[in-house]
Amino acid sequence: MRILKGAAAERYIRTLEQRGSTDLTEVEPTVKRVIRRVRKDGDRALRRYAMKWDGLAKADAIRVREEDLAAAWKSIDPELQNAIRQAAANIRRYCEWQKPEDWRRETQEGVCVGQIIRPLHSVGCYVPSGRYPLPSTLLMTVIPAQVAGVKEIRAVSPHPAQATLAAAAFLGVREFYRVGGAQAVAALAYGTKSIPRVDKIVGPGNRYVTAAKKMVAFDCAIDFLAGSTEALFISENGHASFLAADLVAQAEHDPDALCVFITTSPWLAKSVDEEVQRRAATNATARQSLSRRGAILVSASLEQAVEFANRIAPEHLTVPEELLPLVENAGSIFLDELTPQTTGDYISGPSHVLPTGGMAWVRGGLSVLDFVRVIACQQVSREGIRRIAPSGITLANAEGLKGHAEAFRVRCSHA
Repeated sequence: MRILKGAAAERYIRTLEQRGSTDLTEVEPTVKRVIRRVRKDGDRALRRYAMKWDGLAKADAIRVREEDLAAAWKSIDPELQNAIRQAAANIRRYCEWQKPEDWRRETQEGVCVGQIIRPLHSVGCYVPSGRYPLPSTLLMTVIPAQVAGVKEIRAVSPHPAQATLAAAAFLGVREFYRVGGAQAVAALAYGTKSIPRVDKIVGPGNRYVTAAKKMVAFDCAIDFLAGSTEALFISENGHASFLAADLVAQAEHDPDALCVFITTSPWLAKSVDEEVQRRAATNATARQSLSRRGAILVSASLEQAVEFANRIAPEHLTVPEELLPLVENAGSIFLDELTPQTTGDYISGPSHVLPTGGMAWVRGGLSVLDFVRVIACQQVSREGIRRIAPSGITLANAEGLKGHAEAFRVRCSHA
């Protein structure tokens, strides 16, 4: 990893501030063609692409049978079953705490306002299964939808692993489809005979999935465009082995992963670099991403370290708890060195589906809020209409909307 300080560190930060989302230019022509074909030919195109790219056998049905899901759960090791149970329980508990509630209150006498919470009707959860199978992503996307009250949940994954099918069975997912890529996104967005369309698509994927979500976003809601993993760590006196292990862990996700360590200690910078080299020696993906995009920055102070982090707006951020009040932009935050970022990947509760490419400037990770509609509600009594109508009429007249003003007046005459 590069060790940068002073002007070199500032130039590096400026570059990251401008990084934006993943460049999809190269894959967009192919993705556009796939989406067009699935919209036109439905299952015929979907099956053709799934057999070509997703490992779907000629005899396989696109939809996984419920008995096969149940068999997958029975087939996995009891230790993995227990891990899924624990992770699911923590995720569900966290989502229950997140869930917004209905409420009604008076803004003034006779004027009652509030909100009602209604779930989306249907969602599609994309579960990657490329470089690594990710049953954890199924937990992280399905459970918040369930807590929100979504009635129809459809999961898609190319050549799904047994662990992913098992996790689906444990959660009671009834619709699981053996398709992935742009073809799966198109099927969820527009519907085919086998896969009914959904109201919203969530979950991470490769560049083809991301490009497809971008292209269908005006026809079907999406969560956000997620790119390669980003991880940032701040420490001035931490354990080099802890920090290096976390850097390698996040770097192994993807050759394009962005992993950055910021410290005030030149000694710790050197120690972490040496430990990273040792730990990444047998991990080709981590070694590639750390050499290409990884960096260690030596800052003038911890305050400057957090300023750098806020400017980067990383997907994952590890900081000492005392610095938390200074943090403004991050997808998910991990406090102190005994909290590895992998807790968020699997087991602690918050979702690991997080914004990348600087999108943590404007939003956090996937949550129950992504699966509900917060609908405003208003009620005015006779006393209330007498109190607010004069100001309402004045505002309507100021805008030249005579019909609006009359809607107030006609009620005042009956109040």
